[in-house]
Amino acid sequence: MKDTFRLYSDLAWLWPMWGDATTEYAHYCQHVAGLIRQYAERPAATLLDMGCGGGKNVLNLKRQFGVTGVDLSPAMLAQAKELNPECTFVEDDMRTCRLGRTFDAVLMDDAISHMNCLTDFAAALRTAHVHLKPGGVLVATPDVTPETFQQNRTSATPATRDGLDIVFVENVYDPDPTDEQYETTILYLIRDHGRLRVETDHWTLGIFSLDTWRRVLRETGFAVHEERYDSGEDEYTVFACVKEA
Repeated sequence: MKDTFRLYSDLAWLWPMWGDATTEYAHYCQHVAGLIRQYAERPAATLLDMGCGGGKNVLNLKRQFGVTGVDLSPAMLAQAKELNPECTFVEDDMRTCRLGRTFDAVLMDDAISHMNCLTDFAAALRTAHVHLKPGGVLVATPDVTPETFQQNRTSATPATRDGLDIVFVENVYDPDPTDEQYETTILYLIRDHGRLRVETDHWTLGIFSLDTWRRVLRETGFAVHEERYDSGEDEYTVFACVKEA
C-alpha cells in the first residue's frame, strides 16, 4: 500500500484535535527539560525541535528554552507558527538540513519514526549532532522498538470541536519482523454536525532495536544515557545523549 501522509497535508487541520497541547504534551516536555538539565555540560538556553510538526512540544518547551523548530510539512509548520508566533520555524528535511548555527539541546520525538531505513536513521542523528554545541544534549524517544512493539495494536481517540466529532483509529502492523519497517494505518471518522465522512492514511515507519540505537548514537559521537518515561499508558526508553567535546 502506498504511503499517503495526509495528516501532514490535506488533513493537517485535524492535528490540533488529536491530543491537547497544553495538557497531554506537558508532562513529556517536563521530562525532556529535566533530562537536559541533568545531563547538559553547559548552560541550556536554546533548543532545536527536529520534526516539530504542529508545534505542540514547542508550546511547552518554549517556557524554558528559546526554541527553533524544523519540519518538512508546510501545513504543520503553519500550525506551529500560529501556536508559537514568537518562535522560529524552518521548512527542511531532518536528514539533510544544516541551519548554520548550533544549540544547547536537540529534541527528536516521534518524527524519528519516519526514518524507515538505517541510512536515513543515521543521517537524522548526524543532523542532531551537527546542530549541538559540545556538551549539549540530544533527547530522543523511540515510539516503538522490536522489544516493545505490539503486533496489530489498535487504538481509538475521540475528539469534539465546533460541531465536529472525530475519532482517530490507529493500527500498527509489522508484515515482516525481520526488516526495519512497520506500518501505521489511520482511519479518520469525521462527523460534521452528524454527517459521516471516512478518510484513511498510511505510513511506513522505521523500527530499530535498542542495541541499534545505542550503536548508531555512539558511532555518531554521543555519550549515551538511558532513562525511562511513563506516559500513564505506555513506558518508553528515552535516550539522553551528550555531544562529546
